Amino acid sequence: METKPDNVHRSPVAALLYGAPIGLLGGLIGLGGAEFRLPVLAGVFGYAARRAVALNLAISLVTVVSALLIRGETLALTPLLGLLPIAVAMIVGAVSAAYVGTALVHSVSEHLLERIILVFLVVIGTALIVEAFLPRDVPGLLPDSPLVRLVAAVIFGLGIGLVSSLLGVAGGELIIPTLVFAFGAGTKTAGTASLLISLPTVAVGVLRHRRLGSFTDRADLTQTVAPMGLGSVVGAVIGGLFVGVVPAAVLKLVLGVILIVSAVRIFYR
Repeated sequence: METKPDNVHRSPVAALLYGAPIGLLGGLIGLGGAEFRLPVLAGVFGYAARRAVALNLAISLVTVVSALLIRGETLALTPLLGLLPIAVAMIVGAVSAAYVGTALVHSVSEHLLERIILVFLVVIGTALIVEAFLPRDVPGLLPDSPLVRLVAAVIFGLGIGLVSSLLGVAGGELIIPTLVFAFGAGTKTAGTASLLISLPTVAVGVLRHRRLGSFTDRADLTQTVAPMGLGSVVGAVIGGLFVGVVPAAVLKLVLGVILIVSAVRIFYR
C-alpha cells in the first residue's frame, strides 16, 4: 500500500488546475501533454512511480477518447486510407508491446522504474528540442516498398507501445513525428492517425493495469484521474483554438527544456 508524503495535498481542484495548463500547452503543439503530467503526478501529488504511470495512462485514455469524440464531426477518413496499412501495422506492434510493458512496470523495482522513466522523458524532451529545428514538410525517409514500410511500422509500433506503457502516455509525441518523417504523412493526417493508433494501445495498458491492481483505490480515480482528465481536455480544446498564436517550434524548444529539467529534478533521486 502506497503512503502519501505528509507535505503532499491531493484534491480534485488541484488536479483540475494542473491538468488545464498542461492540456493547453499540449494543444498548442498538437500533443496530449501526458509526458508533462507524469512529473506532476510523481513530484507534486507524491504518487510512487508505478502508481503515477498507471494513473497517467488512465488520464491519457480519457483525453484520447475525448479528442476522438470532439473531432468526430470533422474527422475526415479519406486522407487516412493510404496510411491505413501503416496504422494497422503500428497498432499491432504497439498493442503487443503495451501488453508486455505493463507487466514490466509491475515487475521492476520503484527505483529502476524511476530510472527508466527519467531516461525516456529526457529522450522525449530532446526529441521535442530537435523537432523544433526540423522543417515541417519533408518526404518520407523510408523507401516505397510496401513490405519494408509494414515491417518498419510494426517495429516503430513496438517502441511506441513500450514507451506508452512505461510512461503512461498516449504516444502522440512519438507517433506523429514517426508518421511525418518516416512515412511522409501530412501533419493533420498524422494527428488523426495518432489518435486511432493510441486508443487501442492505451486501452490495453489500462486494462492490464486494472487486472494487476493499479486502480483499487477509487479516490485516485475520482480525485485525480477524472478532474485532471477534464482539465486536460478543456485545456487542449482551448489550445487547439489558439494554434499559431505562438510558433509551435518555439514552444517545443521551451517545453523540451522544461521536460528534461523537471524529469531530472523529480526522478533523479
